[in-house]
Amino acid sequence: MTQPGRLISFEGIDGSGKSTQARRLAEHLRDTGRDPILTREPGGSPDAEDIRRLLVEGDPDRWSPETELLLFTAARRDHLERLIQPALAEGRDVITDRFADSTRVYQGATRGDLRALVDQLHSLMIGREPDLTFVIDMPPELALTRGLARASGEDRFEEFGLPFQTALRAGFLDLARANPDRCVVIDGNRPEAEVAADVIAHLTVAA
Repeated sequence: MTQPGRLISFEGIDGSGKSTQARRLAEHLRDTGRDPILTREPGGSPDAEDIRRLLVEGDPDRWSPETELLLFTAARRDHLERLIQPALAEGRDVITDRFADSTRVYQGATRGDLRALVDQLHSLMIGREPDLTFVIDMPPELALTRGLARASGEDRFEEFGLPFQTALRAGFLDLARANPDRCVVIDGNRPEAEVAADVIAHLTVAA
């Protein structure tokens, strides 16, 4: 039987550099002969990408935290069914830019006191945790400046401002401390290559 692949997630506040590090890790694994899939949330499958546009574009107050939670869960379920589970079953590693931990922090702790509901929905509809999670940590003021400078049009959460990003950072660090078996905090306030080398070093240890 084919050995199942690993689900590796990257988490962090907006503009922390997690997307770049996810891409660099995928490139590293390809160089070592692996065949990883690089994906993202919300999104990763065609229908989940449609939901992504509803979530990351538009006015910050467009959705309530409860509605956001339902939309994120629907997108994640489709992503899991159509991309993640089939790839893992083929023995391919899946590297995802965000997964359920983002919902735990954004909707579960920062946008509303919904953590119990987040965990309940996750248990019912997803039922899968990453094998390894990298939390890319960075000072919120630097990350927010970087995120807004991208002018990607997907800046709905950045527009909540610095206090929101500061609360997000605290949420991610708390989550990492609560899950030391799979979460590794990486200092993202360094040159990109240094951060990437740190990620690869921890991946090797975890393997």
